[in-house]
Amino acid sequence: MKSRIPVVLLACGSFNPITNMHLRLFEVARDHLHQTAVPELKFLCGADVLKTFQTPNLWKDEHIQEIVEKFGLVCVGRAGHDPKGYIMGSPILQRYQHNIHLVREPVQNEISATYIRSALRQGQSVKYLLPDSVIAYIKNHNLYSRDSSQKGNGTRNSEGKTRQGGPATSPPSSS
Repeated sequence: MKSRIPVVLLACGSFNPITNMHLRLFEVARDHLHQTAVPELKFLCGADVLKTFQTPNLWKDEHIQEIVEKFGLVCVGRAGHDPKGYIMGSPILQRYQHNIHLVREPVQNEISATYIRSALRQGQSVKYLLPDSVIAYIKNHNLYSRDSSQKGNGTRNSEGKTRQGGPATSPPSSS
């Protein structure tokens, strides 16, 4: 077996709550980088985050340039998004597209944190959509439930909408 090149991936996003698809991002990106023999530190994101590079006043152009020029980017595709179009629509991303790896998730799965939060508020099961330790953490802390929203157990996002559970937190490990 060929030796593996060390890979460090840095991701951003709410991961609120973290889903199996969030965890899959890392696996898919790592496999892609091992196949292409590209070591180093890379910024990992889904196509939805890549799209936010176009959102006015969210990212500074110099920060986008530093990410893609110095470190590079691994973007995992997501249904309903056009990462190639996002690159072509940005002069900075176009200039450094040689340092952007677009990766397709072979198993399409539309699990989103937004859907998970909604399902939990409606009392629906999220078994097999989240790691068991995350489900236990959510239950133990009464996050994303009808009760928690009525008690004001949430935070407001930039649009003033309530987000349950506050900032993303790491659930305890299940060791």
